[in-house]
Amino acid sequence: MSRSQVSADLVKIKEGLGSFPEAVVNPPFVVVSGLPGTGKSFFCCRLAQRVPFVILESDALRKKLFPSPNYGAEESARLFSACHLLIAELLEKGIPVIFDATNLSERHREHLYRISDSAGAKLILVSIEAPSSVVHQRLQARKEGAEPQDKSDAGWEVYRRMKDDAQKIRRNHFVVDTSRDIDPAIDKIMRAMR
Repeated sequence: MSRSQVSADLVKIKEGLGSFPEAVVNPPFVVVSGLPGTGKSFFCCRLAQRVPFVILESDALRKKLFPSPNYGAEESARLFSACHLLIAELLEKGIPVIFDATNLSERHREHLYRISDSAGAKLILVSIEAPSSVVHQRLQARKEGAEPQDKSDAGWEVYRRMKDDAQKIRRNHFVVDTSRDIDPAIDKIMRAMR
């Protein structure tokens, strides 16, 4: 992948991000991991209602780069290269960031850990879960178009396929079950950010 391609992709995913929250020293960097339909975006929105963050949602950013995505390896490599550059740029400026993506591989998360360390950010790892019966209902509702603001195309088959590839987070992290009240978990995360 050429530098000019990565630069062009970075410009494109920056479009429409809106205004940024105020810069802070050691900005929080929340890395959210979870399978499709577990409630990652719901959690991110709820957290951002309590503390100002830039939410980088991989599904939405993918569609900025690829209006008709194929979810192939080359497409994903371009997307995540641009996302990682943007995360580094924002954190270096002191802007708090939430990265909303499946982030299921420890190898891919390690790259995020390095970005966080380099920027002097406060890394917060969050694993989002929900019982598979709840996920199935949510993904069925997605398929039927019940949530028009939902940016993901992943359905039940994608969930089942990805479930086998999900790797445990090796560092200290929060586990949030979105089938329950998430406010107590958000309270704990807020305390960890201070």
